[in-house]
Amino acid sequence: MKPLSTERLPKDFWYPTGYIRVLESGLVDLEPWKILDAEQVEFHREGLALRYPARRLLPFANRQDMDDIACWDLERGNQPVVIIHDYASPGWESRGEFADFYSWLREAVEDFIIFDQV
Repeated sequence: MKPLSTERLPKDFWYPTGYIRVLESGLVDLEPWKILDAEQVEFHREGLALRYPARRLLPFANRQDMDDIACWDLERGNQPVVIIHDYASPGWESRGEFADFYSWLREAVEDFIIFDQV
C-alpha cells in the first residue's frame, strides 16, 4: 500500500516514520482498524472537510465497526493523532487524542486483541 503522494499532502505536513514503517511492513489491517489507501484518504478527507470546515484533518485509518477515523490534526503538525467520530454534529466529533502515531498504534493493537475476543 502506498501513502498519499507528497504532491497531494499539505505543504506543512510529512508522514511520521512509524506510519511509513507500518505501510512498508503491510501492517494495515488491525481489525477493527484499517489503514486507508490513498484513494480512501482522499474520500474521507473531502467528507471531513465538508462536515467539519473549521478543522484541518488528514485521515489515515478508520474503525470498521463504527464511524471513527484516526487523523492528524494539521493545525498542530504531524504528531497529534485525533479520533473523529464522523457524521457527529460539529463540536461533538472529537472522541480522543494520542500524542503521536505510535501511541495510536499501541491502542489499535489493543483494540485488535479485544476485538478478537468478543
